[in-house]
Amino acid sequence: MMNSPAERRDSIMRFLCAILIPAASAWAQAGGNAAPDVNKDYRTQEGRANVAKRLANPERDRTQKPEAIVAALQLKPGMTAADIGTGVGYMLPFLSTAVGPSGKVIAEDIQTDFLDGAKARIAAARLTNVTAVLGAADDPNLPPGAVDVALVLDAYHHMEQPAKVLAALARGLKKDGHLAIVEFHKADRPDHLRFDQAELIREVESNGFRMLSKIDRITDSQYLVTFAKR
Repeated sequence: MMNSPAERRDSIMRFLCAILIPAASAWAQAGGNAAPDVNKDYRTQEGRANVAKRLANPERDRTQKPEAIVAALQLKPGMTAADIGTGVGYMLPFLSTAVGPSGKVIAEDIQTDFLDGAKARIAAARLTNVTAVLGAADDPNLPPGAVDVALVLDAYHHMEQPAKVLAALARGLKKDGHLAIVEFHKADRPDHLRFDQAELIREVESNGFRMLSKIDRITDSQYLVTFAKR
C-alpha cells in the first residue's frame, strides 16, 4: 500500500509513461505528418484514378515549378536520382534530362496502377535512363548505396511508416547522398498536414539524417529541405 505522496507520484508517472510512450511511437510509425484520411483516395482504384488525373494535369507545371525543384537538387550528369512516390511519373522527364544519358533515374511507387502510369510516361517520352521500381509502405526498395539524390515530392505526408521509410532511404543513398523533401506549408494545406517545416525537420533528423539546407518557398505553397545521412 502506497502512503507517501512521493510513492503515489511515482506510480502515476509510471502509469502515464506506459500509456504515452507506446502511443507516441505508434503515431510516428503511422504517419506522423499525415492528417486523418489523407490517404483515403489512395485506398481504391477509382480514388487513385482521380488522383492520377490531378498528378498528370498539364497545368501542374505552373504551380509545381519542376525546373526550379530540379535546379535546387544540383543534379549532375552521371548521377543517380530516385523519385520516391513518383505517382504517374510527373517529375521523370525533368530528372532524366538533369542526370543525362550517363545517369540513372529510379521511379518508385507503392501502387502498381500509379507505376503503370509512370511506365507509360517513360515509354512515351523514351526515357531510356529511367527504371520503375515497386516499393512497399515501409521500404522503397532502392539498391543499397546507389542513389545520389532521393526526391520525395508531395509524398512525405502520405507515408504511414515514416521512420522505416527514412531508414530504408538512408540505406539506398550513397555515403555522400542527399535526401530532398518538398512539402506543403501547413498554413497552405491544413487539411493535409499535422505539422509544419520545423517539426518535419525534427522528425527526419531523429531518424538518421541532418539538415543541409532549406528553401522556404520553392513553390508558392511548398518548401524544400535537403538532408544528408549522419
